[in-house]
Amino acid sequence: MNPEEAEKKLKAEFGDKIICNRSLADLNTFKTGGAAQFFVEVQTAKELAAVAAAAAKLDIPYFMLGGGSNVLVSDGGFEGLVIKNSIRGIELNGSKISCGAGEELQAVIDFATENGLTGLEFATGIYGTVGGAVFGNAGAYGSEIGSVLLSAELVDRQGNIRTEPAEYFKFEYRNSVLRKTREFVVGAVFALKVGNKDSIREKVDEIRARRNEKLPINARTAGCFFKNIPDKREKYGKLSAGKLLDDIGAKKISYGGARVFEKHANILINDGSANSSELRHLSQILRSRVKDKFGIELIEEITLLGEFKED
Repeated sequence: MNPEEAEKKLKAEFGDKIICNRSLADLNTFKTGGAAQFFVEVQTAKELAAVAAAAAKLDIPYFMLGGGSNVLVSDGGFEGLVIKNSIRGIELNGSKISCGAGEELQAVIDFATENGLTGLEFATGIYGTVGGAVFGNAGAYGSEIGSVLLSAELVDRQGNIRTEPAEYFKFEYRNSVLRKTREFVVGAVFALKVGNKDSIREKVDEIRARRNEKLPINARTAGCFFKNIPDKREKYGKLSAGKLLDDIGAKKISYGGARVFEKHANILINDGSANSSELRHLSQILRSRVKDKFGIELIEEITLLGEFKED
C-alpha cells in the first residue's frame, strides 16, 4: 500500500492521533535519529489492540516504543508506524504489583519500596519502561525481571488481548519469546515478598549509589550497548563485555560526536553532536577490535530501528 493511501486509512480510523513524519530524536535516550513515517501514542490496551489490528490489515511495518532507552534509531527514520506505549497505572494487591507497560521501571521499584515489598531492588537505575524490561528480560547483579514476573498481558500482531504466565516468555539472558512472536506487553504483574521497608530502601540506595559511580548521569546514552557473554566460569555466569572492551582500549576510542564513556567501556555516549550513523560506526569499530583480539563476536543489547549502512 502506498504511503498516501495508508495515511488516509489510518487517519480515517484514528483521526488526529496519527502523526506523520514525527521525529523520534526526543523519544530515545541517545537523542538521535530520524522520523517515523507514522506515529501514534496509545494509553489503553484496547487502543493498542485496535492500532495493531489496523496496521496488520494495512500491511504496515510497526514498532513499539517505550522509554526509548534501549534503541538506536536510524538517521533515515523508520518507514512504518511507531506506537508509543503510554499505558500506565500501578496497583497493589497483597505482595503483588500490577502495572501498565508504559510505566517507568524505576517508578515501580519506588512503589514496591514504599510498600515494603522486596524483589525488584536489583533493577534500580535500569533505564526504560516495564514493557521494555519484560521484552528484553532486563537485569543486573545476577537477577532478572523474569525471576519476579508472575504474568503479563499481551496484544498480538492481530490485535488480540490475552494474559500469559511467566513460563510463556521463555526468559533467557536479555531475551524472551517476544523477540520472536513480536507481541506487545500491555501490563505486568510482579510477585514480590514482604520485607523490611528500611532494609529495602537501604539496598535501593546502595545500588543507586553504585550505579552512579560508574554510569553517566543525564547523558545521551542507552546504557550498556553490548550483551555480556555467557560463561559459567565467570561471576553471575557472564563474561563482561565491558572487560573485553577495556582490554582493547575502548575508552580512548571515539568517532565523530560518538564516544565511549570514560568510566565504563560498554557505554556509548552522544556528546551532543553525534548522529546515529556515528554511534553505529563506533559500535562496529569496537566489535571488530574485540573480534580481532579475542575471537568473540559482541552482540548488541540495544535494538536498531530503521535501516543502517553496514561497514
